[in-house]
Amino acid sequence: MKPASFEYYDPETIEEALALLGRFGDGAKILAGGQTLGPLMNMRLAAPGVLIDINRVGALDYRRGDGGALALGALTRESALEDDGALAKMQPLVAETIPFIAHRAIRNRGTVGGSLAHADPAAEWPALATLLEAALVVRSEARPARVVAPEAFFISHLTTALAPDEMLCEIRLPAWPAGAGHAMIEFSRRHGDFALAGAMARLMRDAKGRLSEPRLVLFGIGGRAMRAREAEAMLAGERPAKALFAEAAATAAGATDPYDDLHASASFRRHLAEVLSARVLALALKRADGEESDG
Repeated sequence: MKPASFEYYDPETIEEALALLGRFGDGAKILAGGQTLGPLMNMRLAAPGVLIDINRVGALDYRRGDGGALALGALTRESALEDDGALAKMQPLVAETIPFIAHRAIRNRGTVGGSLAHADPAAEWPALATLLEAALVVRSEARPARVVAPEAFFISHLTTALAPDEMLCEIRLPAWPAGAGHAMIEFSRRHGDFALAGAMARLMRDAKGRLSEPRLVLFGIGGRAMRAREAEAMLAGERPAKALFAEAAATAAGATDPYDDLHASASFRRHLAEVLSARVLALALKRADGEESDG
């Protein structure tokens, strides 16, 4: 299979790339890692008239740490993060999750910005950005840069708040809080496949041993990664207990709007959401309490 014909541009600067987006708008697609766009074009499921290859835009390929926070250029390869020995201490949930993103060959080319801009609800990066409350820096040629929160950035399946002339340029991850436990569990038919359902959690205890700032995100279930805020509210300020986690997991699953497809029914996805939520909460607590190594 071959893609439909298209015009090809390979800018060397962010400004050149934004100028091309401003010129072609909806008719253009950005090529970063190409691990999703390439197959879609080959199968004629996507047929952009213009392809803007940003792989020579070196200003989009960086990792910068500042006081524990981490800024990633949109062109950062997933494998570069995977091979960064400091990542496990700086962003342990990211470090734990990356090996579950497809396969190493895909991660060698796949980019952080590309995954986020593609907005597949079964992908791990949108869920990570949502749980970590990342700041997504978006630029265009015509307007000042804007910073978008994940829950505003992701609209629905493969749909974001990016305007046709905008490009995601930077992903800012806040510093990981001391004493926080984390967990990520996903269910897929084979390792490397997209998740039929997944859950991520982060928990801390306050000075009295109660749960502090709990976060729970579900993905692969509805049209976008879902922050389970009602369940989080149930957990905050409470003493952890298996029954509490079970109740919060049921609440989180009940708030989902799962879909049927060839791989799983909506009811099975909702069941997975509940089971995985309870598991990630329990595991995150163990890690917060130092009962299980993060490694």
